[in-house]
Amino acid sequence: MAESWWNHAIITHILVALFGMGSWISVNSLWVELPVVVNILPEGPPQDHHRAGWNLPAYISVLIAFGNLGPVAITLTHHFAPGRLNERVVIHSIQTLAVVASIFLAIFWSRVTPVAGAQRSLPFLLLTFVLSFVCCTSNVTFLPFMYRYPPEYIRTFFVGQGLSALFPCIVALGQGVGKLECIESENGTQPNYFKENFPAEDFFWFLFVMLGISALSFLALTYRVVAPAVPKDTEAPEQQVEKEQEDHPLKNGGTLVLEEQVEVEKQTPAVSFWTLNNVYLLLLLGVSNALTNGVLPSVQSFSCLPYGTMAFHLSVVLGNIANPLACFVAMFVLLRSSVGLGIMSLGGCVFAAYLLALAVLSPCPPLLGNHAGVVIVVISWIIFTGLFSYLKVVVGSLLHEAGHAALLWCGVFIQAGSLIGALTMFPLVSVYYVFERAQDCVNNCS
Repeated sequence: MAESWWNHAIITHILVALFGMGSWISVNSLWVELPVVVNILPEGPPQDHHRAGWNLPAYISVLIAFGNLGPVAITLTHHFAPGRLNERVVIHSIQTLAVVASIFLAIFWSRVTPVAGAQRSLPFLLLTFVLSFVCCTSNVTFLPFMYRYPPEYIRTFFVGQGLSALFPCIVALGQGVGKLECIESENGTQPNYFKENFPAEDFFWFLFVMLGISALSFLALTYRVVAPAVPKDTEAPEQQVEKEQEDHPLKNGGTLVLEEQVEVEKQTPAVSFWTLNNVYLLLLLGVSNALTNGVLPSVQSFSCLPYGTMAFHLSVVLGNIANPLACFVAMFVLLRSSVGLGIMSLGGCVFAAYLLALAVLSPCPPLLGNHAGVVIVVISWIIFTGLFSYLKVVVGSLLHEAGHAALLWCGVFIQAGSLIGALTMFPLVSVYYVFERAQDCVNNCS
């Protein structure tokens, strides 16, 4: 009875979601905790508060970019030594590395050391690089590993990735990050920033717990019973299997792939993969990740904060809720039309363009001081995030059907799109200061 319960499909879905949660929770946690650590670390606010913002986000962005050395190494290994890379060992290794790094981060994040005559938060920066390296590498290891499971588990995996942004956001809100009140004084209206409900080290211990849960979930997945492949003469017709998957999305719609089959798939040249349709799907995936992971997050504060901190918090929280919710919807409704996916991508780009326009017009966007402006910006963030989250799950599910190599390239394009988006926005935000930040408790448009 216990064995039957342990091998139930629902348990597999839960383990896959928790496994996927660990993919980007480290980087997401670093970003949401940034307003707390930036006031303590020496790379904090520069002398000119009206121009740039902070030096620390610039350092983090560069370290995340260097984290792409991991995906490059994995991709080159697959290319020059196909079938030689043991994905399970790699995943166990990077998960262990992330857990250990999070422990050191919770203990040493505020320590500073002299570097070239200046105080630098060397432990924080080094551990940020390690965690970024793990997150970037997860895109080209976690996804190919999911080839062993039927396509519906890919959707569950993306639900877990959505949770990697939602959970840190909820904890940061409970911490009270960014709360303030405007106080009248002799020098005019001044912002009074509330002290956080708990310190940054407690938040980083939360990160350690989440990474530990993800690592244990993967360990549990590797020890679960793998069902043998169904013989061809007893297989149901493809249409019947597909119908069963749609009718029962939380049940095993197909058999697990044996390890030997995965190794054969790895060593088989994927000549037929590069079809026009698959290239189209990969380009959609790259564009969507460039916007959702690179371009728009860089300007979210510029697009929302002029309307108030409530608009900003609602956009962040509801947007992060829309991510796993859209992935969950994809488990029941999967759009397979290439034209439909293109239209959906175009719709997401329209909302992205509107949000970028608001950021460019900051600190005086349209409908400022009007409730309609707040409602529109929050809804725009929800729809933008939801559309592209759904698109990524659908593309991942369709590429799953193309084989192990397809999921590897799926991870490569996710990471490449994210990197291109981030590198495009970095000079605009942190070097040329194209976007102007609204000042708290000040009429920026008078």
